[in-house]
Amino acid sequence: MTTNSIPHPYYPPEVQLSGGYVPNELGLVPLISRFVGLIAVHLGTTLTIAHVFNKRLDGKEQLVFLWFMLCAFLHLFFEGYFITHHTSLASSQSLFSQLWKEYSLSDSRYLTSNPFMLCIETLTVFIWGPLCVLAAVLLVAEKRGLRHVAQIVLSVGHLYGVLLYYGTCAFEERYKGVGYSRPDALYYWGYYVGMNGLWVVVPTLLLLQSAREIHRRLREKKVESKTKSPYHWL
Repeated sequence: MTTNSIPHPYYPPEVQLSGGYVPNELGLVPLISRFVGLIAVHLGTTLTIAHVFNKRLDGKEQLVFLWFMLCAFLHLFFEGYFITHHTSLASSQSLFSQLWKEYSLSDSRYLTSNPFMLCIETLTVFIWGPLCVLAAVLLVAEKRGLRHVAQIVLSVGHLYGVLLYYGTCAFEERYKGVGYSRPDALYYWGYYVGMNGLWVVVPTLLLLQSAREIHRRLREKKVESKTKSPYHWL
């Protein structure tokens, strides 16, 4: 039996997967456990390095740093793997391929070399990935002004990307009657809505944080300018 003749579980049922389909060798629990383990090692290592350069990071700053580094890992490595191996994901048994096959139960476009997915993910890998690293470095270096500029750009970019992602799915379902997610609660609400929803909630919170910080700094500058003597330049 060839890989092309193996029935696949993706929606819509008639969708043609790039390179044929081979079911995952790993079950859901061991697959997710290995991925979480990789992420934990990455975050633990980068946070340890951050503490070497700056021991003054408080709890909130550490959480923001971990968010930036989580995004950097996903963008540069996980999504980077997608754009370089998108034609063979459905038939591959590498860890990242199996993870993509699992996630694609909520969006089969990742297994069909969909042009929109390739475009948005390429931008994510080459723009948002490096910017995540830069924002984390600026945070550790306490370059507050530049850090918040990077944080704003990054958060707006994440929001724009995820809204486009949801929007294209909604458009095709509404006007073409095509759905890419299995209706099961785990895949639709857990993967499609829940996982991607993080990139709506967290960037919104970071935008609010940056807006408050910029407002505070401007207010301090205003007060400082009022208290200066008109002859301070002498």
